[in-house]
Amino acid sequence: MNKSEELFDIYDEKMNKLGVAPRSEVHAKGLWHRTFQCWIVSLEGKEPSLLLQLRHPEKDLFPNLLDISSAGHLAAGETTEDGVRELEEELGLKVDFSDLIPCGVFAEEDLISDQLIDREFCHVFIYRCDQPLNRYILQPDEVSGLFAVSVVDLERLVHQETKEIMASGYKMGIESELDQTNLLLTLDHLVPHPVAYFDLVFRTLRENGWSE
Repeated sequence: MNKSEELFDIYDEKMNKLGVAPRSEVHAKGLWHRTFQCWIVSLEGKEPSLLLQLRHPEKDLFPNLLDISSAGHLAAGETTEDGVRELEEELGLKVDFSDLIPCGVFAEEDLISDQLIDREFCHVFIYRCDQPLNRYILQPDEVSGLFAVSVVDLERLVHQETKEIMASGYKMGIESELDQTNLLLTLDHLVPHPVAYFDLVFRTLRENGWSE
């Protein structure tokens, strides 16, 4: 089935279910739908870091930008728990839903164009994984790279207390080989989530001792 033919449960702005609609109609009409989003925090280095995935250049939403470690739409009939499949599909991680730390649900609207309106109820989670970045198995047609950024640095960037931060990681090279690289990130490199969305994540990280 093509992505344009995927079916999503649709909702009103108060998260009351209205029915089912195909992906293309959901984004064309700006219908509310659900997504699963999981941020991976790593304590592998000297300080806690978050992993950012580099979105594939052929994505219909925000191609070539850095975003949540792993995320995806929930298909019609799926539960939030079913979203853990995204971690295995995109990053090669087999994870039990019970090991995820919930941040909450965030209603986000992105008015990208007159023909592309994305309204999501984002079910946001955190998962701790300390394995090296080159151990992740990236899904080539979805994820083009994986980078680690300091939690403290990312929070400062989001709140515009600094203009750029350093990220280290890997980009997908020829024949799906991972090439190590560093990036100097600005806000323009990130999918433009609201500050309140990021604060939901940072607050949960602090509650678990993974941020100052």
